[in-house]
Amino acid sequence: MSGTSSPEAVKKLLENMQGDLRGLSLECRKKFPPVKEAAESGIIKVKTIAARNTDILAALKENSSEVVQPFLMGCGTKEPKITQLCLAAIQRLMSHEVVSEAAAGNIINMLWQLMENSLEELKLLQTVLVLLTTNTVVHDEALSKAIVLCFRLHFTKDNITNNTAAATVRQVVTVVFERVVAEDERYKDTIEQPAAVQGNSNRRSVSTLKPCAKDAYMLFQDLCQLVNADAPYWLVGMTEMTRTFGLELLESVLNDFPQVFLQHQEFSFLLKERVCPLVIKLFSPNIKFRQGSSTSSSPAPVEKPYFPICMRLLRVVSVLIKQFYSLLVTECEIFLSLLVKFLDADKPQWLRAVAVESIHRLCVQPQLLRSFCQSYDMKQHSTKVFRDIVNALGSFIQSLFLVPSTGNTSVTPNQTGSNASGSTGSAQTNPGVLGMGGGATVLPAFEYRGTWIPILNVTVQGSAKATYLEMLDKVEPPTIPEGYAMSVAFHCLLDLVRGITTMIEGELGEAETVNQTMTETTSLPAQASERQDLQSVSDQSDKELVNRAVWEEMVNACWCGLLAALSLLLDASTDEAATENILKAELTMAALCGRLGLVTSRDAFITAICKGSLPPHYALTVLNSTTAALSSKSYSIQGQNVQMISPSSESHQQVVAVGQPLALQPQGTVMLTSKNIQCMRTLLNLAHCHGAVLGTSWQLHLVWILGLKPGVGGALKPGRAVEGPSTVLTTAVMTDLPVISNILSRLFESSQYLDDVSLHHLINALCSLSLEAMDMAYGNNKEPSLFAVAKLLETGLVNMHRIEILWRPLTGHLLEVCQHPNSRMREWGAEALTSLIKAGLTFSHDPPLSQNQRLQLLLLNPLKELSNISHPDIRIKQLECVLQILQSQGDSLGPGWPLVLGVMGAIRSDQGESLIRTAFQCLQLVVTDFLPTMPCTCLQIVVEVAGSFGLHNQELNISLTSIGLLWNISDYFFQRGEIIEKELNKEEAVLQKQAEEKGVVLNRPFHPAPPFDCLWLCLYAKLGELCVDPRPAVRKSAGQTLFSTIGAHGTLLQHSTWHTVIWKVLFHLLDRVRESSTTADKEKIESGGGNILIHHSRDTAEKQWAETWVLTLAGVARIFNTRRYLLQPLGDFSQAWDVLLDHIQSAALSKNNEVSLAALKSFQEILQIVSPVRDSEKPDTPPAINVSVPVVVGTTTATSLGRSFMRTDSIGERMGRYNGSELPVVTDEIEDLNLWWAAWNSWYRIGSESTKPPINFDKLTFIPSQPFLTALIQIFPALYQHIKTGFSMDDLQKLGVILHGAVSVPISSDASPFILPSYTEAVLTSLQEAVLTALDVLQKAICVGSENMQIMYPAIFDQLLAFVEFSCKPPQYGQLETKHIANAKYNQIQLFAPQLNYVPFAERSLEVVVDLYQKTACHKAVVNEKVLQNIIKTLRIPLSLKYSCPSESTWKLAVSSLLKVLSIGLPVARQHASSGKFDSMWPELANTFEDFLFTKSTPPDNLSIQEFQKNESIDVEVVQLISTEILPYANFIPKEFVGQIMTMLNKGSIHSQSSSFTEAEIDIRMREEFSKVCFETLLQFSFSNKVTTPQEGYISRMALSVLLKRSQDVLHRYIEDERLSGKCPLPRQQVTEIIFVLKAVSTLIDSLKKTQPENVDANTWAQVIALYPTLVECITCSSSEVCSALKEALVPFKDFMHPPASKVQNGES
Repeated sequence: MSGTSSPEAVKKLLENMQGDLRGLSLECRKKFPPVKEAAESGIIKVKTIAARNTDILAALKENSSEVVQPFLMGCGTKEPKITQLCLAAIQRLMSHEVVSEAAAGNIINMLWQLMENSLEELKLLQTVLVLLTTNTVVHDEALSKAIVLCFRLHFTKDNITNNTAAATVRQVVTVVFERVVAEDERYKDTIEQPAAVQGNSNRRSVSTLKPCAKDAYMLFQDLCQLVNADAPYWLVGMTEMTRTFGLELLESVLNDFPQVFLQHQEFSFLLKERVCPLVIKLFSPNIKFRQGSSTSSSPAPVEKPYFPICMRLLRVVSVLIKQFYSLLVTECEIFLSLLVKFLDADKPQWLRAVAVESIHRLCVQPQLLRSFCQSYDMKQHSTKVFRDIVNALGSFIQSLFLVPSTGNTSVTPNQTGSNASGSTGSAQTNPGVLGMGGGATVLPAFEYRGTWIPILNVTVQGSAKATYLEMLDKVEPPTIPEGYAMSVAFHCLLDLVRGITTMIEGELGEAETVNQTMTETTSLPAQASERQDLQSVSDQSDKELVNRAVWEEMVNACWCGLLAALSLLLDASTDEAATENILKAELTMAALCGRLGLVTSRDAFITAICKGSLPPHYALTVLNSTTAALSSKSYSIQGQNVQMISPSSESHQQVVAVGQPLALQPQGTVMLTSKNIQCMRTLLNLAHCHGAVLGTSWQLHLVWILGLKPGVGGALKPGRAVEGPSTVLTTAVMTDLPVISNILSRLFESSQYLDDVSLHHLINALCSLSLEAMDMAYGNNKEPSLFAVAKLLETGLVNMHRIEILWRPLTGHLLEVCQHPNSRMREWGAEALTSLIKAGLTFSHDPPLSQNQRLQLLLLNPLKELSNISHPDIRIKQLECVLQILQSQGDSLGPGWPLVLGVMGAIRSDQGESLIRTAFQCLQLVVTDFLPTMPCTCLQIVVEVAGSFGLHNQELNISLTSIGLLWNISDYFFQRGEIIEKELNKEEAVLQKQAEEKGVVLNRPFHPAPPFDCLWLCLYAKLGELCVDPRPAVRKSAGQTLFSTIGAHGTLLQHSTWHTVIWKVLFHLLDRVRESSTTADKEKIESGGGNILIHHSRDTAEKQWAETWVLTLAGVARIFNTRRYLLQPLGDFSQAWDVLLDHIQSAALSKNNEVSLAALKSFQEILQIVSPVRDSEKPDTPPAINVSVPVVVGTTTATSLGRSFMRTDSIGERMGRYNGSELPVVTDEIEDLNLWWAAWNSWYRIGSESTKPPINFDKLTFIPSQPFLTALIQIFPALYQHIKTGFSMDDLQKLGVILHGAVSVPISSDASPFILPSYTEAVLTSLQEAVLTALDVLQKAICVGSENMQIMYPAIFDQLLAFVEFSCKPPQYGQLETKHIANAKYNQIQLFAPQLNYVPFAERSLEVVVDLYQKTACHKAVVNEKVLQNIIKTLRIPLSLKYSCPSESTWKLAVSSLLKVLSIGLPVARQHASSGKFDSMWPELANTFEDFLFTKSTPPDNLSIQEFQKNESIDVEVVQLISTEILPYANFIPKEFVGQIMTMLNKGSIHSQSSSFTEAEIDIRMREEFSKVCFETLLQFSFSNKVTTPQEGYISRMALSVLLKRSQDVLHRYIEDERLSGKCPLPRQQVTEIIFVLKAVSTLIDSLKKTQPENVDANTWAQVIALYPTLVECITCSSSEVCSALKEALVPFKDFMHPPASKVQNGES
């Protein structure tokens, strides 16, 4: 606008105005003076304004009425030249906007007058246009007057004027509405303030509209009035109007200014209340035209629709529907129903064509269609408009084929004719065309059952370019070319499909992206909405649910009609492009249905394509076999049941391929046409591009593919190209089939682009196919079809990035294949499965597997599932897969370990050696390489698995190696203990928490123990199981490993865990071993399989179990011994101790020497335990550590040294924990004692049981072995150390019984040569040594013990004395004759063995007795219990036997012992003489002396003289003892005893002769020395100088009388002998004796003389004197020695030579 207001423009305007005014005044000068004057005053006016005002334009506008006036007057002259000049001047003013409202009104009035005078009509129109377009000053009546003016000019006789006016009217109407838009724009910011609206209320119109809007309102309302042939309200002065023009104006306003109607209620009201009823009214076929409103002179017939009106109405309807649908829902429903009705077959062709075009306009607006669906189809009681439209199109197309295109009855004859001729004409040309093409169709067309319809290129895809709706100039209905309606309808369908799918997929895509941004969970909207509770999200998902409902409804509403129509067209199509389009539409729909999850409709579309791709009959059978339900479904279209039109059999297609049918088809060859091939490609494309939505119809699809590919066989190789169909191909299609084949291969690769759900469906379809192949492979030795398995593998491999979704169905099916009886099938199933697993693990997932544990477990799970299949070939594959996984992925298996280990562990013993070997190889790999990389929680499984291999009985080496592995594992635990412990504790905490949350108790083996300890316990338990394996080698190895492990690493355990180790592991094991051992078979095992020789000590199961028992017991005992400091603080140590003792006892009493001996060794071991030391003396670390540390250091590398030392420290700390002040190690003495007493009781039971002789004997009677008994007895001293304080007499008695029993047990024949010394040596057996040691220990303890212990001495003496007796009479063992134990082989032993065996023992016992007695003679107990008497009594036995003793040494020892004992005992006896405690001893002693000195046994014949003299000297010693120890103390000794002794001495002093001696020997044999000593003794005691007691005097007197009597005897005997012997000299001995007697007599007399007279009684003297005669008699003897002795004897008698009186005095005094 700046151009008109710039100073230059204004200046020019002023000049022009003045020029115009001058010109006007010139023109009017002559004829019209008033005008001239006005013009001149106008010039002055203008100049004045210009001079006075700065804003000249505004001033001009203010005064415009005056300025314009001259020109108006000029127009009034009606002079053409003047009028033109004036109008031009007025237009100039207008164009500079210097016309005010008043001036404008004046101008319009002036123009109206000109119009009424038909002057300058075109110039008028121009002026009006300029006036209305340059500014907005014209309103209300002025405006209406201007518009009416234009209308009036439209209806003139002049064509040019008419057309110009029509254009002007259109432009003016547009201007009026543009003003409204501009006004709204101006006020749009103030509209919010209601005040502005109030401001309009002073208008004269009731309406609240602003000025421009009100004008437009009035205008539009009058247009409606006019079209309806009613009088206008505002356009006053209208004379005529046509309906067609009115409708065009309405259409253009509605089309161009929809916002005006949508924003203003008043206008909306007009639409609803005026326009729609008007349209509906006009649509009715019986329109009554108002007379004169039309140019046609003759009124139209009543029924006949009028093309121009009809066509314009349809245009209006199109606009209404397009722009105001939301306002006019109900009205649109009516319009749409009308449109559908117009397609009916009984409507005129042109009407149907226009209706189809209108529908096409709707079909390209998917959003509109969507609104229809929402507003009608989805409402309950509404017409299903959308469905009807689609179905109507379908019916329409069908009717075009089924009804020949002759016109309708309602059409005018002329039209009928033209139509008919059109159709015949085209029909005539067709044959020619065909003929020329030589059978090739030139024109694209549809042909169906003889009806041929050409396809016209009517419109560009996606735009509804109508032909007949645009024929605004035609009054008569046009002729519609054949095929036009069909082509438009065809395009409607295609556009409809394209529009809907594009829209819905777009929205779906948006929805999914929105969802993905909102929820990271999943892209399925329903789930998303369930998972989110955020408001915005739920709004979003609600919206989405609504949308989805709409989409589904749209598809549901249209798919039946579409499918029916498209299938028909597909079948009828002869044009490749058309076919392509139809297939594309079907494909798109199938894909859409799939995406929306509408299975039925999706499958129907796919079935349709499938049908198209297979030859007619073939299609039916293949598809029926899988989807009978689908292919026979009827779709309801417009209430009629229309069977889906199946392909016509006489299809005019060229056959392009011939091949063999599928196995399940009965007919002969299969013929494929090019259309079939086209369909195949579509089908493959569908799968390729829309596989995502195929869903369950993959099944259909793949059946179809296999329909095309009969017998695809061949080995399965991942990614192998599919072999082409075995068909005969025509060259025409040689190019296509390979392409299809390729597509088929790529199809599976492209599955990676499918979405998840559809991928599932693809998998399901492949699985179903595979199931069919599997069914066919049953009982069929043909090569099975591996197509599906191959493709499953391929699909899996290409979808590795999201394998998670398809994994379960995929592997689930392959697992089924793996169980198939056909080995080929099975093999490939396994191959596919293992390839997938390996690929899955090596694929770089995002996030990586290490962070996605769930996925990893998912991938490994099928590997585990394979374990349930028993076919060995499958299991081998499985294990090979495991091995490969370990080798490639071992380090990163993480949480997958349990599964992998589970696979190894699932191998059973019965599954063949190779399987076990392979599995074991895997395990070895794990143990050697992967323990550090696996989660610690899996270590337990490793232990379990290793243990299970140990139990496999197929291959001994594997079992033994697996035990070695367990040892390695334990070592690993030890070295990495701290790390493992930390990790396990962490894990435990998590589990504990989960368990608490779930409210369940955490359940795992050995639960209360901490997790690291549980690991150890599992290891121990496993080894424990292996310790009772049926195979001895395994038992041995496992046992050694178990105890080594506990020994080496047990210190790592928590203190409390030891409880479990003891009870659940060790004792449990002992129980089982004991049970197995006691029930083991005693049958001899010939050989150990193969050529292994078995040693005789292991040749029965029983003996082999014995070894195990020994090992186990020893191991447990060792643990008890070395870990006592850990075990004792446990609460139930004493129970454990009892159980252990019980085991030792049962083993010791088992009838197996090996076991029983070992049991005792274990017993010894646990008794060597020192009582726990006090804290102060405790070593820094327990001994166990000192053992294990070097091992650890030795086996670790330098880098790990630090670690292992740390570990050791931590053990030390742990020990500290046990030993520290808070846990006193020193258990109270009481408990300790209880343990020892328990041990004593066990010992006693073992002893009493084992030494108790059996009741009856036979060959197999079990006799305990010497080593066993020795060991048993050797235990006692150690045991006694602990129990001595409470050891009572009863216990001593029990001990005695056992010692006695043990010594009595005979030696079994096979052992005797090793144990017995030869009879010449006197050696103790170790058993006897042990017995004596035991007693020695006892006596030593008693010696230092308390007073009350010392009462045990007598019992010990008794025990020892019992042993002493063995020297003469060996002990009895039951009824067994001891002698006969030995074999005949050892004859000498037979004679001597038992005694010889016991003599040294008895003698040693005797020495012990003597020793002991020397120490204890004075003890009260010894005195009280008559020990001395017992000793004497016992000694009496060998002493009285003397030479009859089994061994000569015995009696000699007995004598010396007696002498020693008496030398100590007699003083004691004398001491206690008064108490009478020794009274009974004396007679015993006397008898003993008697029995020994005058033994009844004769010496052996071969006794040498030296020997004899030695023996005599022993006798002499005895007599000397009597003389020194007994007789001097006669006053303390009973009289009888002294008498006995005297008698004995008397007897001894007389030589006793033995007839057996030869004469030569007699002198020696006479025991001369002995007699002499006896005599001397007698003599010595005959009197004593210092008699202190009457007792002493008595012994002297007694001795004297004995002595004298003895002398008398000797002398008498000598005299006798001398007389008898004559000249022969008497034996030397006798001579000596007599000399001795004679000397004695003289000595006696001397003595008597020296004695105080009162000490010698008269009797004695008498006896002495009585000797004299006898002496005298001896004078005759021949021996000079005797003579000289006699002389000496006689000399003293001179003292008796007294006178009688004095003699009497002497004697009496």
